[in-house]
Amino acid sequence: MAGSTPASLTAEPQTSGAVLTAPGAAARSKVRFSPAREALRRFRRHRLAIVSSVVLSVIVVAVLLGPLVWRVPINEIDFAAKLEGPSWAHPFGTDDLGQDVLARLLYGGRVSLAVGLCAMLVACVVGVLVGSIAGMSRGAVDAFLMWLADLFLSLPALPLLLLIIYLFRESLKSVLGPEGGVFVMIVAVIGGLRWMQVARLVRAQILSIREKEFIEAARALGASPLRQVVRHILPNALGPVIVAATIDVAAAIIAESTLSFLGLGFPPDIPTWGRVLFDAKDTIDIAPHWALFAGAAIFLTVLTINFIGDGLRDALDPRRVL
Repeated sequence: MAGSTPASLTAEPQTSGAVLTAPGAAARSKVRFSPAREALRRFRRHRLAIVSSVVLSVIVVAVLLGPLVWRVPINEIDFAAKLEGPSWAHPFGTDDLGQDVLARLLYGGRVSLAVGLCAMLVACVVGVLVGSIAGMSRGAVDAFLMWLADLFLSLPALPLLLLIIYLFRESLKSVLGPEGGVFVMIVAVIGGLRWMQVARLVRAQILSIREKEFIEAARALGASPLRQVVRHILPNALGPVIVAATIDVAAAIIAESTLSFLGLGFPPDIPTWGRVLFDAKDTIDIAPHWALFAGAAIFLTVLTINFIGDGLRDALDPRRVL
């Protein structure tokens, strides 16, 4: 109070409105809560996800920059060195034509990862579009889109892949070339068969979020359905979509490797990981290194992507306490 007498001659009078704070409370109050920072903190506590991120980063860097360091041509034939085991000259050994397996795996990794990423983008774009339309529309449109998703989910993926490739492979090759035609076809087919899960996730998130108070406020202010989805709903529904995208990358890599292993993927002169496995299957008893390194590349890539997806799922789930 003004005019109050101090307790002692050395004590300073307290001003009105003074607030006592604990040490460090003022510094902590300045730190604003960030959902991204909280998700990163949760992700860092997932040890398998962190280790997988490091391993996947090493694989990606090796695939992207490895051919710049290891300059052995992928099509250099040396019959005198065929089916040799790992050595200083050929760290991953050679194949039946004497070609360096390491150089072919580094080159093929670019193709396999590119197929996985592009197929994931196709699946996410189609899934988000279909899920958004179904979630914001009620009645016949929603029912038809979900019926379409159920129809695609009921189709067997591998036989349908084989049928589409047999029907359209030659026509696309004649238009886009042997490499571009096969790439576009595989990406379109794999991405076209992976959008259903994303669409269902987006629809479920929209049905839940569209009833929240901030969406009601945006609707009352005259926001169009498109603006509601783009500016308010989708940013709050990205967690499950990101997790589904990581799973789609792994599934696309497996699907491309399966097609190449069956001899229906890229041409033989494009050494994708699945194609290397296809070429190595006949000599696995006398040259196991040829198949082991290609299989290890697929195994590690898919395994790390799945572990990263698990970490993202736990980090982006607000109900989970780590």
